Amino acid sequence: MVRVGVIGATGYSGIEAVKIVAGHPKAELSYVTSTKEVGTPLAHVYPGLHRLGLTYEAFDPDFAKSKADVFLLCLPHGQAAAFAAVLLDEAHKVVDLSADLRLPADTYEEWYGMAHPQPELLASAVYGLPELNGDSVANASLVANPGCYPTGASLALAPAVAKGLIDLETIVIDSKSGVSGAGKTPTAATHFCQVNDSITAYNVGEHRHTPEIERVLTEISGEEVTVSFTPHLAPMNRGILTNAYASLAKDVTTAQVIDIYKSYYQAAPFVVVLDEGRFPSTADTVGSNDCQIGLLVDERTDRLVAISAIDNLIKGAAGQAVQNVNLMYGLGESAGLELLGRTV
Repeated sequence: MVRVGVIGATGYSGIEAVKIVAGHPKAELSYVTSTKEVGTPLAHVYPGLHRLGLTYEAFDPDFAKSKADVFLLCLPHGQAAAFAAVLLDEAHKVVDLSADLRLPADTYEEWYGMAHPQPELLASAVYGLPELNGDSVANASLVANPGCYPTGASLALAPAVAKGLIDLETIVIDSKSGVSGAGKTPTAATHFCQVNDSITAYNVGEHRHTPEIERVLTEISGEEVTVSFTPHLAPMNRGILTNAYASLAKDVTTAQVIDIYKSYYQAAPFVVVLDEGRFPSTADTVGSNDCQIGLLVDERTDRLVAISAIDNLIKGAAGQAVQNVNLMYGLGESAGLELLGRTV
């Protein structure tokens, strides 16, 4: 059994990681930490998890290494990389769910407004989008788990970019996320009275996930890709629906595009390419590690419409992190992730 430690197990992505690892057939949840809840039974913070019988512990690197083989860092950007630096060694691996290791240092500093906390780690960090980079993840000791918006957007567009179906200068991405994507700490913008019965665009033209999306698509295409990306906060707990649009570069039908996507993702257990005329909703993927994708060639405008839905806390965070652990340790990519989506 691979022993897994969750560092920062009180936030939304952290507690989802706890739940997934606790039910994993080949992994043991051996260590959970919190800054504010040290010594508190996990069940006092999340009563629904009383069967786990765990208590939050203070972080100590030597003790942590004695307790776990791999660590999931569920910490804010700017903090996580320092933990990775002290935990990573020949006997221990790390999956970082923050943004600290996803971008080159200069890009990180431009978009996150701070000096990179551990630039020396970047050369060894592998970007952990398994459907596009699984072979590299399998040989990695340090994985940068993708952001939630880049996961949905990249999976929606990757086959079209790889196969030259679209004009790369025309990509527009519109995403709508549940409020849990903003994290557990409440703010005025995420207060119930502010969010309920409303949908709001935010960080228009300047969202920090923009360069991550562009980097993924650039690496796939071999050409510099710039996108227009607008995120929205939607009045729901969780889920991301992404609509991606681009002008076609080839004369194709919807049926042909669907065949291309199904072939591209044939070995990807968590990507579901829907049949013609079907499109995903967030409710279809909540609670699962799936990404569902619906496609349309809009003949009137000569554009491709690619729509994806994911659970931002699972495929967009904790589930994908466990998927990466599975690849890193050869446990079987789907182990512990046979999670069924919500039906009502």
